[in-house]
Amino acid sequence: MKDLDQLALPENLRYTDEHVWLCVEGETATVGISDFAQDQLGEIAFVDLPAVGTTYKNGQEFGTVESLKSVNALFMPVAGSVLEVNETLESTPTLVNAKPYNEGWMLRIRMDDPAEAATLADSAAYLNLLRKG
Repeated sequence: MKDLDQLALPENLRYTDEHVWLCVEGETATVGISDFAQDQLGEIAFVDLPAVGTTYKNGQEFGTVESLKSVNALFMPVAGSVLEVNETLESTPTLVNAKPYNEGWMLRIRMDDPAEAATLADSAAYLNLLRKG
């Protein structure tokens, strides 16, 4: 496992306590799991994602990620509807391990309220959360 100082935590993203990241692009956003989360899970074997058009509330479960160690729920960082899912993860789920912020993204969503993203942690606050354990 990586030391906290070795984790990639892009400064342009927002993070949840459940280790989900959000990249805001106007009224839409891209969603995935953090480098910390993928590192803790180990090799990802399967990712279960929702159908396009599904609507979620903030904090609602939107899917699961299965590793060789465990199955973990994924929780929506903000309220919104699914515009696109990363279908490549069906055949290559290890992209979540290799490139969690790029090719390993999970969803693209239309946010109900883009201002809601500002309530999430920035990279410095997220790192502090991780240090507190």
